Amino acid sequence: MRASAYLGDLGGLSAHRRLALLDVRGTGDSAVPAEPATYRCDRLVDDVEVWRDHMGLDHMDLLAHSAGGSLAMLYAARYPQRVRRLVLVTANPWALGMQPTAEDRLAAAWLGQGEPWFAEAFPAFEAWLAGTGDFDPVFAPFFHGRWDKAAEEHEARADEQFNDAAGDVYGSDGAYDPPTTRTALARLTAPVLVLAGELDGGPRPALARRAADVFPNAEFAVQPGAGHYRS
Repeated sequence: MRASAYLGDLGGLSAHRRLALLDVRGTGDSAVPAEPATYRCDRLVDDVEVWRDHMGLDHMDLLAHSAGGSLAMLYAARYPQRVRRLVLVTANPWALGMQPTAEDRLAAAWLGQGEPWFAEAFPAFEAWLAGTGDFDPVFAPFFHGRWDKAAEEHEARADEQFNDAAGDVYGSDGAYDPPTTRTALARLTAPVLVLAGELDGGPRPALARRAADVFPNAEFAVQPGAGHYRS
């Protein structure tokens, strides 16, 4: 539930393709709905379909990142004929009943132990995962392949781009029906690319590969040096 502006132009993709970025309801340029329950992931699926129709597309190449991956999976399950290609970039496979665990995230975090920020960041990250600490910007580096000026600027924009209230509802009870979604996606004929980050803890590459196995026509790749957001 973050404004799509954080994606930029996807590394220059707009130079080669028509690129349309969707602000889901309550984020970016999309209005806050009267009923907060409509933030739930399954209730956003038809918003994507209305958007596709508004764009005048018979079908589209659909790319989703992070939590948006579950929305894209639900959309592909409900409207398979509208998806020409599906690209899932470090996508959380909650819609498939697959959850990154605290152990997954800690194992990925340990890969950064040689970094200068690690000693301060790891205890706070561990406490947050254990439920004994709050989300702390000090461990933001764990979500990036490298902690540099671009990553710092990305994190600095987070507060103004996130809708935290919407995020609390997005995956709430009833949002997902994994068996039904898996059955539908097993019939999806469109080619699918599942891209994992080598250093990402949610999902780790092994979990992303399991998600790829749900699709009959999927390619799986791991980007070396990449975290959840970038390399």
